[in-house]
Amino acid sequence: MQTEKRLFDDLARMAQGAIGTIQGVRGELDARLREQVTRFLAGMNLVEREEFDVVKAMAAAARAENEQIKARLALLEARFGPGDPPPSSPAGPSG
Repeated sequence: MQTEKRLFDDLARMAQGAIGTIQGVRGELDARLREQVTRFLAGMNLVEREEFDVVKAMAAAARAENEQIKARLALLEARFGPGDPPPSSPAGPSG
């Protein structure tokens, strides 16, 4: 009976040691994999999220401005005709 208990205790200690070793190996593998992925992504010349968001906002602003200019052009063409240049203003520079 005593030897069986000692055997189970030894097996439990071995299992705990194996689990600890496996966790250590897993941690090492995670760190190495993360390092490799970071190195791979760094070599791809990707843009950062902040830079992407800035360019996206700039594109949205340009698109909105383009829509405003289209609407203004449509009004001017409706008023003066598509081929006719608008009259020059008297206060403007003469060229």
